[in-house]
Amino acid sequence: MRNSTLLAIFLGLALLAGCKEEIDTSSRYVFKEETISGYLEKHEQYSEYFTLLGQVKVSDRSATTLQQLLSARGNYTCFAPTNDAIHAYLQGLDSVGLIDSPSWDGFRDSLSLDSIRKVIVYNSIIDGGDDMYYETNSFPATQGAEITLPNLYDRKLVVHYGVSNPDSITVNDALIDYKNRDIPAINGVIHAMTSVVAPSNNTLGYLLTSILERKEEGHYVAAMLAKTVGLVDTLSQWRDDVYENLYQENKISDLQVPDGNNTSSYYKGYAPQHRYYGYTYFAETDDFWQRELGKSPFDITPADVTAYLQQQGVYPDAKANTDYADPDNLLNRFVTYHILPLKLATDRLVIHYNEKGYSLDTKSPTVAMTEYFTTMGKRRLMKIFESAESQGIYINRFPNLNNGRHGNYRELSCDPDKEGIRIGQPNLEGEHNVRNGIIYPIEKLLVYDEETRSNMAKGRVRWDVSAMFPELTNNDIRMSELTDERHKNVAIPVDSEYKYFDDASIEDDTWFFYWTGRGNGWHNYLGDEFNVQGMSELTLRMPPVPTRGTYELRFAVQSGGARGMVQFYWGTDPNRLAAKGIPLDIRLGAVWRNTTAGSFPSGLGWEKDTDDDDYNAEVDKKLRNNGFMKGSALYIAGSPGGSLTAREDEISTRRIIIRETLDPDEVYYLRFKTVLDDPTRQFYMDYLEYCCKEVYDNPETPEDIW
Repeated sequence: MRNSTLLAIFLGLALLAGCKEEIDTSSRYVFKEETISGYLEKHEQYSEYFTLLGQVKVSDRSATTLQQLLSARGNYTCFAPTNDAIHAYLQGLDSVGLIDSPSWDGFRDSLSLDSIRKVIVYNSIIDGGDDMYYETNSFPATQGAEITLPNLYDRKLVVHYGVSNPDSITVNDALIDYKNRDIPAINGVIHAMTSVVAPSNNTLGYLLTSILERKEEGHYVAAMLAKTVGLVDTLSQWRDDVYENLYQENKISDLQVPDGNNTSSYYKGYAPQHRYYGYTYFAETDDFWQRELGKSPFDITPADVTAYLQQQGVYPDAKANTDYADPDNLLNRFVTYHILPLKLATDRLVIHYNEKGYSLDTKSPTVAMTEYFTTMGKRRLMKIFESAESQGIYINRFPNLNNGRHGNYRELSCDPDKEGIRIGQPNLEGEHNVRNGIIYPIEKLLVYDEETRSNMAKGRVRWDVSAMFPELTNNDIRMSELTDERHKNVAIPVDSEYKYFDDASIEDDTWFFYWTGRGNGWHNYLGDEFNVQGMSELTLRMPPVPTRGTYELRFAVQSGGARGMVQFYWGTDPNRLAAKGIPLDIRLGAVWRNTTAGSFPSGLGWEKDTDDDDYNAEVDKKLRNNGFMKGSALYIAGSPGGSLTAREDEISTRRIIIRETLDPDEVYYLRFKTVLDDPTRQFYMDYLEYCCKEVYDNPETPEDIW
């Protein structure tokens, strides 16, 4: 199977598409006034690599070589393999019979030779555009996290730090030479590599099949279960080629629209360059299954797991038959709850940005932060949690929080039966570093049982709107840390041009923007927002509720800017949604209603908190009677590190737009349609909340302010 994996890389087609500080330069030569190509040419240890750069074109449609590219102005990160590294790579190909001898003369045809040249060269270069290249001090700090920009092979490289020696840094298993890294050049930086950077071009589906064929221990049972329920083909998808071709043919449009805050100017949104698929598989390890079933992982069958789940009382309403592809089948329901339709790198499991007490410098967790995602198969919620006290990231953790009006939203304790499942470090080495997915090891049985659902319903389910759409995560759009205009201002196509979101319908004349908000100091949860303009009409498929009950659906609003007014609709049939209430006036803030004719008092009774908690509670009650709530005390309204929370911010409020009985087995849709005849007015989305009646209408324990 190793032979098959290398063959896939061997024949794969190439996909084309920081800030600085003083570092120790005493242990290496420095040529500050040369380009990357110039430096490599003068140093014999890179002669093989320099030759390859001259043999490989930037793309099939360009005559420019990579050698010429690295001689030009720009910001390039070059992971340059030494001659010894390239020779070792060729020996690896020879050892599995892919070439006839460990040399460039050993290739059997020009296609194979050209493919391997591209693998070595494209994987070694990151084009940082106008202002970005990566010295080691700007690599992600989280173990196993990805470098923000992809390489020329369109792969995001994974960084690991040595446990005993943190100065030992590997990039996709390739060790950076400690004495020859961070070499500055006029147009970027060079890192000498002791082996070739060559991540697998395979998919998660291929990896799972490979594990089964090789009988590789670790996640053998997880691979067997995924294959049994028919997910291997799905997990083999990695790119929407229809969208790819349309974009390459310039049939997917960028957007340029009038600025509602300044009608004499325009701003631009850039269409996504790709539409990739991704998957995250939280999988019990083979050690877990061997402990529980008392059998070798290689001897465990689907029937064994089904019987075990029945003994544990898991999904009692599911069908315990052999129609494993049926979403109501017990094994199918079990396996699909382990898989999210988005690829979450280690530093993306829980997003941190502007929560209270968080520092972008130290990047240490503080208050309790939660992400909610909808799983594959039968749609169910998964909660991913992290706090300073949790000392790790957990699935479905429900701790006791210091959530009083004068609390700090930190963990006080966690009952043993509510501690959740700790997410382990994934194996991202070699063949396990696939392009469309990650397997995270877990050591407890992961099920969506009644206790989990009940615990979710007893809390407030809050999700950033961008988390609803896997496409934003899979295509490096959500919360991108890059600050160039293409990454900060993304425009999603309307459905008639191409349906980019599976969970949204975007009608014509709807200008749909996603803005990361990085560096803008906006008063938004996690900094980002959706901003929809034009004569807009937008329908969202909503995440499920955890249990049947009466819920409020809250819509977070930041009323500053050129906001508009929409009618909203709700129901289970997207073609027959009922209008709910009066139009939602997003111009209406807690204190002022901001219109094109001027600002007028809103008259809602909003006041900042005082030292009198009873009085504060009365203000909260008055706002609720008007369908409003103050913003959350959890996050800072403005740039990270500030002191003004959204609760204290008069333009940050929550609107209660739905209050009715909801069922977890129903799929609900929410539609917004503009009612103002002004295409520059903005329909804004930040985050949404489900809140069950036993939380918002609890006479003994009122809902917290967080």
